[in-house]
Amino acid sequence: MFSEAAFKIFEESIEKYHILDDVYQPFENPYPSDSLNHLLYRKNWIDTVQWHYEDIIRDPQIDPVAALDLKRKIDASNQDRTDTVEYIDSYFLNKYESVEPKSSATINSESPAWAIDRLSILALKIYHMQEEVDREGASESHKAKCAEKLAVLLEQKKDLSSAIDTLLQDIENGEKYMKVYKQMKMYNDDELNPVLYQGKN
Repeated sequence: MFSEAAFKIFEESIEKYHILDDVYQPFENPYPSDSLNHLLYRKNWIDTVQWHYEDIIRDPQIDPVAALDLKRKIDASNQDRTDTVEYIDSYFLNKYESVEPKSSATINSESPAWAIDRLSILALKIYHMQEEVDREGASESHKAKCAEKLAVLLEQKKDLSSAIDTLLQDIENGEKYMKVYKQMKMYNDDELNPVLYQGKN
């Protein structure tokens, strides 16, 4: 199933990142640039780096100048994440463009790529919760609580994976149709963010 293959790519990206475990390490995508796998790997790598940005910026001892620089990196990462999700949706739009939706077809509350986005984040939650379960020096009560949370995350993975596979199958069968709305984020746009466009005057 698609979700199983995608999750394996997410795990591959996460494992590769944690070899060096450095947000500034170079990025190398092992998949052909014109493939969906390339987009999936890139999507998770963005999520993984940003996960660690978010950890670093919460350091109470962080230098304010460094924090501002990191906040701007997080903003850029968010935009990159959104762009990549939209590229993934474009792939599915092209894949299913010849499918004629049935008259009874309905639209889903989120596009395939935004559901896949959630699966990528879930892969990170599972990886890091497993780390807590296995963490040396942690109390048994901590490990037990984390094991309970991990069980919930794994159940969520099962449900979300099933939902993604069902959605793609429904689109392929004409039971659902895709309609993608670009996010149109305003805070990065110097024509839409008043702080930015007023500063230009």
